[in-house]
Amino acid sequence: MVGRMLLLLLLFVGGLVAQAAVKREADASDAFFKRGEIPRFEIVVAPEELAKLKANAREYVRARLFENGKIAFETVGVKLKGAAGSFREWDDRPALTVKVDKFDDTLRWRAIKKFHLNNAVQDDTWQHDLLASELMTRAGIPAARVSHARVWLNGRDVGLYVLKEALDKTFLARHFPNNDGNLYDGGFCQDVDVDLEKDSGGGPDDHADLKTLREMVAVADLKERWAKLEGVVDVKACVNFMAMELLINHWDGYTQNRNNYRMYFNPALSRWVFIPHGMDQIFGDAEASMLDMPTAMISASVMRHPDWRLLYRKRLSEVVSFVAPEKLHPKVDEVAKRLAPVLESMDPQLARDYVGRVRALKDRIAARYKFAKEQAALPEPKPVALAPGKSLVLRTWRKAPETEDARLSEEKNAGERQYVIGVGPSGRCVASWRKMVPLTKGRWRFSASVRTEGVVATTDTPNQGAGVRISGGTRTAKAVGDAMWKPLVFDFEVEEAVRDVEFVIELQATRGTAWFNLESLKLKRLE
Repeated sequence: MVGRMLLLLLLFVGGLVAQAAVKREADASDAFFKRGEIPRFEIVVAPEELAKLKANAREYVRARLFENGKIAFETVGVKLKGAAGSFREWDDRPALTVKVDKFDDTLRWRAIKKFHLNNAVQDDTWQHDLLASELMTRAGIPAARVSHARVWLNGRDVGLYVLKEALDKTFLARHFPNNDGNLYDGGFCQDVDVDLEKDSGGGPDDHADLKTLREMVAVADLKERWAKLEGVVDVKACVNFMAMELLINHWDGYTQNRNNYRMYFNPALSRWVFIPHGMDQIFGDAEASMLDMPTAMISASVMRHPDWRLLYRKRLSEVVSFVAPEKLHPKVDEVAKRLAPVLESMDPQLARDYVGRVRALKDRIAARYKFAKEQAALPEPKPVALAPGKSLVLRTWRKAPETEDARLSEEKNAGERQYVIGVGPSGRCVASWRKMVPLTKGRWRFSASVRTEGVVATTDTPNQGAGVRISGGTRTAKAVGDAMWKPLVFDFEVEEAVRDVEFVIELQATRGTAWFNLESLKLKRLE
């Protein structure tokens, strides 16, 4: 056993070395991010260009960029960015992408061609992306560097923004010996089984490389699937990536939600690697499990392999110390001290409130470290093998929105915890809370109690209204309209000796809200 662990560790370290940043001369971007500068940007968009931007927010328009009161660039490309949670219109506080070389490919800002200005509407500390980036980098994972900026749009003060370098070929050149491999954008809640958008690369434009990967993860025989994946996926890098995403509770990343990621085919190793993205929601749930089976296709395949799972547990035990309060709190304080004068200049009350927000972030980090250390020391979870007629409550679920503006939250009403799903402004909601549980062979029943208010079911989906089921199953029972704690059940059978079953509580509707009582989410073994 010791020899096997030593071999796995050597393989793991070798994988990290192969993935480490390439040696290169320092440039202006290194000094900028190292110092943590907070430039003052004014972006000026002429009326005719602004009309184009308002008509199509995702297309670049011409703009002037001033930095610290002086003209930096006469013409850059600017467009709006963000998904449902962070997207804001121009007249609000929009998240922006600035492409410096859009209209002149010789231009660079601090040796960078493109950067993002994120509005941090989902992070009232302005620190999540920065902390996550530095933790990922420390673990040997390529991650965008992060700082901050004070921003004005056509003379309108829109406040403090998070500044991030873009995940483009310039970024890839910092981390890989060859930056001409295909780079794909994971999009919104998409796995590798769809045609992801290709951002760059000299590889095939027909998505043949992705198609091959997709076919491999779909192979039913696990041993055959593992053999194929090992030839095209950097397993060691994948394990490292998964351990870090789960440690910092990046619930909206690839491992847990098939979201906010890039995939790069590293030509030097002829292997796919993951690059994290959109890490503005971390440390939100101190007790989010790091041992549950993930649902993302590649992550799930890796976690099912006994040796790779062992490698994951080993890496998890190593990186837990990265979030120890004595190591991470000083960084939080350092950033807070840097931001304090900017916030004070914006609004003295905001600056005072920020002290409490920083304290709350540090508390969440401490709580996460305590739980993570305990989880890393636990033995492998065993399959549930209840006696006939016995049941247990299923706790600790994860969000899984499939429409961008679905509303998912956890509430406490009359002393009872409830998972909530609601239809957003788009008027269409396909969203769920999910949990993976290994079960033994037999017949099972999944039950729940749901309350609905004004629910109008979709008509074009197989599982309509509010309901419960397992992944891959189709249900007939549903709750619609106004219902007061309606019981729902879903019976199923496990034919294998052990099988990972993903439980789903969901809402597929065009209007309304559903509440699921946490204590009612029960699994029962049938006779």
